[in-house]
Amino acid sequence: MTVSSGSAGWYLRRLSRMGPGEVAGRVGDTVRRRRWRSARPDCPSVTGARFTAVLPAGTIAAVPPDAAKRLVAEADRLMYGHVEYFGVVRDDLTDPDWWCDPKTGRRAPWGYAFDVPYRNEDAVGDIKQIWELSRHQYLTVLAAAYAITGNERYAERVAEHLRSWWAANPPLRGVHWISGIELGIRLLSWVWIRRLLDDWPGAAGLFEDNPVALNQIWHHQRWLAAFPSRGSSANNHVIAEAAGQFAAACAFGWFPSSGRWRADALRSLERHLRSNTFASGLNRELATEYHGLVLELGLAAVAEADAAGVPVPPSVRLVLLRMTDALAAVVDNRMRPPRQGDADDGHGLVVDGTGTDRWASLLATGEAVFGRLDWWPAVAGSDVRTPLLAALIRPYPGNGTAPAVNRPARRPAHFADAGLTVLRGPGEIWCRCDGGPHGFLSIAAHAHADALSVEVRHDGIDVLADPGTFCYHGQPAWRQYFRSTLGHNTLQLDGGDQSVSGGPFLWTRHARTRVLTADTSGEGVARWCAEHDGYQGLVHRRRVELTAASQELKVVDEVRGPRRAVRLAFHLGPEIAADLVGNRAVLTWIRDGEGRSAVLDLPGQLSWRAHRGETDPPLGWYSAGFGCKEPTTTLVGTGTGTGTGTADGAGGFITVLRFGG
Repeated sequence: MTVSSGSAGWYLRRLSRMGPGEVAGRVGDTVRRRRWRSARPDCPSVTGARFTAVLPAGTIAAVPPDAAKRLVAEADRLMYGHVEYFGVVRDDLTDPDWWCDPKTGRRAPWGYAFDVPYRNEDAVGDIKQIWELSRHQYLTVLAAAYAITGNERYAERVAEHLRSWWAANPPLRGVHWISGIELGIRLLSWVWIRRLLDDWPGAAGLFEDNPVALNQIWHHQRWLAAFPSRGSSANNHVIAEAAGQFAAACAFGWFPSSGRWRADALRSLERHLRSNTFASGLNRELATEYHGLVLELGLAAVAEADAAGVPVPPSVRLVLLRMTDALAAVVDNRMRPPRQGDADDGHGLVVDGTGTDRWASLLATGEAVFGRLDWWPAVAGSDVRTPLLAALIRPYPGNGTAPAVNRPARRPAHFADAGLTVLRGPGEIWCRCDGGPHGFLSIAAHAHADALSVEVRHDGIDVLADPGTFCYHGQPAWRQYFRSTLGHNTLQLDGGDQSVSGGPFLWTRHARTRVLTADTSGEGVARWCAEHDGYQGLVHRRRVELTAASQELKVVDEVRGPRRAVRLAFHLGPEIAADLVGNRAVLTWIRDGEGRSAVLDLPGQLSWRAHRGETDPPLGWYSAGFGCKEPTTTLVGTGTGTGTGTADGAGGFITVLRFGG
């Protein structure tokens, strides 16, 4: 089955979301691709290349022992051939087939890269499965294991796999030369592999003294310079492209074009870091995992600049600082950030073993580079990446070297530009309210139709959960469900979504949302109110109140306009058991061996049913990670809109969640 993003209708819808400049740029790209089909220049001759972007002395010794132990355990699993990507366990990593999708068993076809129909799972397989291995982030883990242990078997495996990949994937041939984000992240991996293998006698022979490696590095950078993500596609992809290009041009600056590539990539990185980030520090895609990805990429790029002595505009560090403070502000008491928008488990730099907390690691790096604020949550645990990056990145002004920049004096709870509000209460109650824009740029590629949705946790446990993402390509019914209005804790009218989808990464009409109230002072009752116009001719308004004394969360929904068919959904986390009787659900779960409970009183005007693990159509699912899903309970109330509510919420749909009940 060919996915919808390959149809003529999709191309017309996609074209409608582009401006004239983007259209012209893409026409130029098409012409260039046709010309490159028959014109593949050779890499310029390189003599006397040396790698100088090494880690400072003593860096490896600063890696905490428990983090090193996790890393080596992960490296040993990889050496035995075992790895898991997106819910698929594979044991072929001793000698991988770079073009095979282990999920479907299909191999991507050979040929000119831009002819490969990579969105067609029937022809190619699951492209995410194929691409992930070739980001070579498992090789950075093996290289880090060599740096820590000195055991050459890790280095030899890295060299064996790089030579295999380079031989199987000549420039512009095959599926690994299609997407710029893949090339950018792969270059960043190669930089760190070379750095971490610096003490290995074979490092220079693998990289700077190896014509095959030089040819690959040069062609990767030539590709990125020619085909940047443009216009409505300039989201996290362009950050990865610029970061990888910049890192390679700094660390592998051996080519006549290296200076130009470095300058152009830095300009792109500075521009797009600013454009991809709200002034508050949250990522404009409103997809939390991409906030993490962009922050990782930005920190890695700054590390390369400082290692090479390349000046970086102050705005780059300032954006990364604001992103770090914003992350510290929104995590719950267990260091979990919101589950908002798309998530595909993408990382910018991987040098840690399984069990390392990604978000704690980012905050640990932020603390080392920028300095922590008093209101930051305490970072528990340890990681390998923080001491490596901190050894290369110059301390930020305000971290003991210069006057401090203006940073939040108290923990922010309302991010007006992003429309994200966090209400916090006793018993570690955490509630995210969504009143923000529908994604980023004209296509809002990674947005979900989740306006006015809430996400509620108790001591880090998902109670009212955001179900997640699960998939991108190849399974359109599941892609549609996990980003639908019904797939979130909000109100659906007339069986449709608030925003209109034109394909798996394309929205043709966006709901407009505005926040009316955001009182997060914490004095007794925290309040939030917002509305959206996604259902034409109607307005959905929602009020949320969190009362500290009673540990009670009240949600009031009003439909302003003609009466319509209503479905109100509440998705419970996978650890929550629910006993629904009429319009009351008793919720129970276990946390740290202790039983917890809550009572959910649902609107009596609606007829309530519990759904779990249904497939036709999908309903009652939770995705903890990309490619993974598990049944969970979803409570859905159906009925008819009640019209405009009164000032106290009478006439609306009132839901009350009481903890400890």
